[in-house]
Amino acid sequence: MKKIFVQAVPFDKHLVTLALESGVDGVIVDPADRDKVATLARTEVLGTDAFTYVTLGGKDDEKTAAEALAAGGRVVLREGWEIIPVENLLAQGQGLGVEVASLERAVLAAGILERGVDFIVVPPSASADLKAIVAELKLSQGVLDLETATVTAVEQAGLGHRVCVDTLSMLRRGQGMLVGNSSAFTVLVHAETESNPYVAARPFRVNAGAVHAYVVMPGDRTNYLEELSAGTQVLIVDATGRTSLATVGRVKVEVRPMLLVTARTADGTLGRVFLQNAETIRVVRADGSPVSVVELKPGDEILVRTDAAGRHFGMRISEDIKEG
Repeated sequence: MKKIFVQAVPFDKHLVTLALESGVDGVIVDPADRDKVATLARTEVLGTDAFTYVTLGGKDDEKTAAEALAAGGRVVLREGWEIIPVENLLAQGQGLGVEVASLERAVLAAGILERGVDFIVVPPSASADLKAIVAELKLSQGVLDLETATVTAVEQAGLGHRVCVDTLSMLRRGQGMLVGNSSAFTVLVHAETESNPYVAARPFRVNAGAVHAYVVMPGDRTNYLEELSAGTQVLIVDATGRTSLATVGRVKVEVRPMLLVTARTADGTLGRVFLQNAETIRVVRADGSPVSVVELKPGDEILVRTDAAGRHFGMRISEDIKEG
């Protein structure tokens, strides 16, 4: 995950407060101002003397930056940098950061050579984009390809331990987690954003499924639902495939009546998921709207993700694995 620093030079308490509330990794200040930040929150505070600042105007400047990196230093390229010199420097070692004047420049810097710079520095002039920069680089995990599958069966499955995942985030309509009996076929299980006459909405919650189920995680990994715990970062996915991160605040594992939902994609791929038999548990229709599992019936289309790769301890491997 890309590190993001705010540069509060000269010191500006309002900017520092905004930075801390936005979730940056640290604050860069004049060395004499370090203690001022330390009283506001627990965060990394760095003096400007911890970096070599370089304005790229020609090959000599690029050489200066390369020498500083080779010596094990951290280099910040002043705004105005161009992609080719940054690529050259990234090929020479770790410790390269750049100033960014906007969200667009931050996204560009984070993707250079498909690796990106090691850290981003947001100067005071870009404070208006700060929250958007943090959200995009810290929370977004790109876009996943979702497809529709047709429900072929909804069957009662007796009692089982199900996992209710309460996050630190308020999720929106259309968002949930990808859960399934197989890592190669996961169903978008909707967050509890909808209310009814009997139960209030709990938009921080995904009632995700049975303890043995796979859940798609950040970094192209999977976990069993039972493995999630407070502090774990999970992948939130919406009906368009856009992703973000949320932190687990609490996991509740309880015995509940379960349903087995089976669905098939247009190419014949079959998948299953065990979900609690309750009106508040929903999956997502092809149009992005949530539908309760108690209303789900054969012929309904729901959103799923298919993935041909096998998994070992949650990591992608090349092996012939069949799960049902």
